[in-house]
Amino acid sequence: MAFDVLDEHEQGELVRKWVRENWLSIVVGIGLGLVLLFGWQQWRTHRASRDMDAAVQYDALGADMTKKDYDAAKAIAAKLKSDYAGTPYAVLAAMREAEIATQKGDTEGAWASLDWAWQHAGNDALKATVGINLARVQLARGKAQEALDFIDKLPKSGFDAAAAELRGDALVVLGRKDDARAAYTDALAKLEPGAPNRSFLEMKLSDLGAAATAAAPAKAAAEKKNS
Repeated sequence: MAFDVLDEHEQGELVRKWVRENWLSIVVGIGLGLVLLFGWQQWRTHRASRDMDAAVQYDALGADMTKKDYDAAKAIAAKLKSDYAGTPYAVLAAMREAEIATQKGDTEGAWASLDWAWQHAGNDALKATVGINLARVQLARGKAQEALDFIDKLPKSGFDAAAAELRGDALVVLGRKDDARAAYTDALAKLEPGAPNRSFLEMKLSDLGAAATAAAPAKAAAEKKNS
């Protein structure tokens, strides 16, 4: 099958003709590309500057916490939450705000701060950290079932042992000792051998075992008396 092959001159003429007919689209395309590139660079610069500002603010908050100047720390936390809500520093600030409320016995205030942090946490690791504290506050508020339901929603981000221990704590409050014993056993299995809270967790498990053992003779005596 025969076909024509264009020589270099003819190919050049076709290219020039195409450019003449489409020059406006080419210029617009190049201009749009440059605008997008410039905008992307500007956005990255702005975000980096914003993150830096938030980091400076959070450092100041930490210094105020060290000095126990809680009013100043709360003011910075409020600013971070309002002006830098898209940064992890705002989430961390809300957690420090909850810490202040907890120290004052204000579990409702602590819950509100942690709930804000939960809603704004941008990744699973940060969300799990907030969630563990939120479940603890729920327990402190006497809402064991709510805490238990919430624990089941936590993302898997390396805090499985802490979540299992909290599940055990909630189950103890609910009177479900066998389930609590299983949760504590699960938590121990997920802890590193040298974890600092391992002995405390073992004590919780031991207390449940001792309670069950102590209850058995009393139950047997009661059944014998009734018979």
